[in-house]
Amino acid sequence: MFPKLIEIGSFYIPTYGVLVALGFLAGLTATTRLARRAGLPHEQITNLAVYCAIAGIIGAKLFMFLFDLPDYIANPGQIFTLGTLQAAGVFHGGFIAALLVAVWYMRKHALPVLGTMDVFAPGVAIGQAIGRLGCFAAGCCWGRECDLPWGVRFHSDFAAPVPLGKTLHPVQLYESAADLLIFAILYRRATRNHPAGQVIGLYLVLYSLARFIIEFFRVHEQSLVGPFSLTQWIALGLLVVGIGFLLHSRRISTVPQPKPNTLHA
Repeated sequence: MFPKLIEIGSFYIPTYGVLVALGFLAGLTATTRLARRAGLPHEQITNLAVYCAIAGIIGAKLFMFLFDLPDYIANPGQIFTLGTLQAAGVFHGGFIAALLVAVWYMRKHALPVLGTMDVFAPGVAIGQAIGRLGCFAAGCCWGRECDLPWGVRFHSDFAAPVPLGKTLHPVQLYESAADLLIFAILYRRATRNHPAGQVIGLYLVLYSLARFIIEFFRVHEQSLVGPFSLTQWIALGLLVVGIGFLLHSRRISTVPQPKPNTLHA
């Protein structure tokens, strides 16, 4: 792990924060390029990306509080600690909050909802891929113990409460690699003719499946709900939504186009 990118005395720049910022910029670059191809207004798309980023941060924190609500009720002072401030939160909470803000913004500015979501989907994936490298650098979101040759060990006290000195699944790298592959698939599809809603549908299906599987190799700080973690249940819910988008886009692509009227002399 490499939690501190630059350190001068007691001052340091966290690697996690830098990588999250780079992920946002990479995602924004991909989104604006696709927006130009789709003929969407550049300024409004950029503003939407910023609003979604802010909503995502707030939503991720709120879900983190909800998932660990008993701990925060027992120790309310934890809410205002540096560790809570630096914590990434729950991605799905951030995604849902960003999605709600996006729908409100798109309706307010008369942007095509499905088409706009399509241009954002690859950017979200590449942003996640880079952001998960930040998780690995910081030691958060760690995996279960394993005896595999690619297992990793954390040794810095900065990574607490990660179990130090034990061989763990590098689940952060698993997800980063999966997100990078998803980005490649989505970007390729987005640059070709496709029915509206297909790219965001693919993102929800592919990411939800990847996250659901990776969660089996990750330590869950929250209690399980039945056989799965809360994150897995949310992933299954978003998987259903993604399938709905794909079915809708398929219906759009198969609707027969009306033939032009022909005038007979």
